[in-house]
Amino acid sequence: MSAELHLPASLRASTPGPSVVELEAETVGGALDQLRLSWPQLERRIRDEQGRLRRHLRLYLGELDVADLQGLATSLPEGSRLYVIPQVSGG
Repeated sequence: MSAELHLPASLRASTPGPSVVELEAETVGGALDQLRLSWPQLERRIRDEQGRLRRHLRLYLGELDVADLQGLATSLPEGSRLYVIPQVSGG
């Protein structure tokens, strides 16, 4: 399925990557696998060495947090929009 992955400026600051990446994947995890093939330097900033989403990031499928769905196994309908959102802490 065709999907868009939207990346925040904070992840692209030190990497010449795009703000939106077009991907072909059936699941959220598959989309991240595709990102690794095209932009490995961005993918490393999103997932840790074990392939898990980094703790300071959230992935949203539209307005839904994929952690509240099936995580990286969440299916991507055609035309999906995935958003990588850094968590912000206050103090």
